Amino acid sequence: MAQKRAPLEYNRMWQIRAWLFAVFFFLYAPLVALIAFSFNDSKRTTVWRGFTLRYYEKLFGNESLLTAFANSLTIAFVATLISLVIGALAAVLLWRYRFMGRTVVEGAFTLPLVVPEICMGVAMLLFFTRVLPWPNNLIWPFNLGSIIIAHVSFCFPFVALVVGARLASFNKEQEEAARDLGANDWQAFRDVLLPHIHPALIAGGLLAFTLSLDDFVITFFTSGPDTVTFPVKVYSMLRFSVTPEVNAASTMLILLTIVLMVVMMAMQSRAQKKTKG
Repeated sequence: MAQKRAPLEYNRMWQIRAWLFAVFFFLYAPLVALIAFSFNDSKRTTVWRGFTLRYYEKLFGNESLLTAFANSLTIAFVATLISLVIGALAAVLLWRYRFMGRTVVEGAFTLPLVVPEICMGVAMLLFFTRVLPWPNNLIWPFNLGSIIIAHVSFCFPFVALVVGARLASFNKEQEEAARDLGANDWQAFRDVLLPHIHPALIAGGLLAFTLSLDDFVITFFTSGPDTVTFPVKVYSMLRFSVTPEVNAASTMLILLTIVLMVVMMAMQSRAQKKTKG
């Protein structure tokens, strides 16, 4: 029986490996092709004529593209900070308290995760043109107010989910022991609860930053005529033609996203090891 099972298990392993290879090839082959053709020494992206870095030099000399990239970084940074505060407080609220309508509140927090982005974009456009037309003019510099508010609306639920999953492994008796030893609510939160959710805050913050940096649909609907972000700028370049410069800009955005995701996964893995230890 053991001799008969071995070939079957061997064949199944090869089938699984072949299936995984096909899936990964389907997912990542377009990205590899895009990165490769960003070094193409030809304006036609369908013909390879040699290796060059001149399109990256041209990219870093494009002032409008650098301004769009700075706008994206500013929006992502501010939206991440606000999302961390709102998401962490929301997760602690739902974890600590039991109240009427709690299920409805949880559903409301997860609603931005399931609503199509095109619907969110149209809703935000109507909101900032008809209901609340003042953020860009009064409270935010650089005309980024409406985009930041829109990004916070879909980023903070991700933070709340990550922090909530971390809180599920917390022993509430530790917080009660801190209070028995004379700590007030703020001291118990700062010295006991916050160190426990610290890895989740970092992971959630990096996830929110990545989502905000990469977002196109909602940003396209909420940005004004004088405000251009990096994804919107790349899209405007694509409308004329797909050139190696566009490929270079897309490659920079992909690499930055990959770096942030690797950092997030490494921090989560380190936190899990500490928890098991």
